[in-house]
Amino acid sequence: AADETHLRSHENAIVGNTVLYGATGGRLFAAGRAAQRFCVRNSGATAVIEGVGEHACEYMTGGCVVVLGRIGRNFGAGMTGGRAYLYDEHGTVERKLNPELIEAVAVEDPAELLTLLQEHHQFTGSNRAESLLADWQHALKKFWLVRPRETVATIEAHNEGVEEEAQPVVA
Repeated sequence: AADETHLRSHENAIVGNTVLYGATGGRLFAAGRAAQRFCVRNSGATAVIEGVGEHACEYMTGGCVVVLGRIGRNFGAGMTGGRAYLYDEHGTVERKLNPELIEAVAVEDPAELLTLLQEHHQFTGSNRAESLLADWQHALKKFWLVRPRETVATIEAHNEGVEEEAQPVVA
């Protein structure tokens, strides 16, 4: 019977390849995993997902992504903006990141992460979110904030400023 099934949403795909590719805004809450290339070129969307395949958040320039399960290889490659919160249940996240481009640090704004987790539970009924919320202080210690290394972000910000200054103003 369906009520006897204990689906582990963070182990089952619910969305396919390239979901939120190039997203400039909006919000997505999905009680399940995404396939490959989730949130590639994201520049403004907020998403909570329970696992991702390879190349997630590649070339991301903005927005916020929360992953409550496993990540595939090449996470955040070419990421120059935005942020991702990764739940690292098994201590494997750092091995899947390129330390030359992005860094994983302790969560700096637990309130933002907590709010997104609460919304995820509210909108999806996720058992995964419910269990993390039930022991929030312990769960928080297993989250990483992933962001571009400061040097990359500084170079990008400088380059954007130079380009803007070089453009003529027409009156």
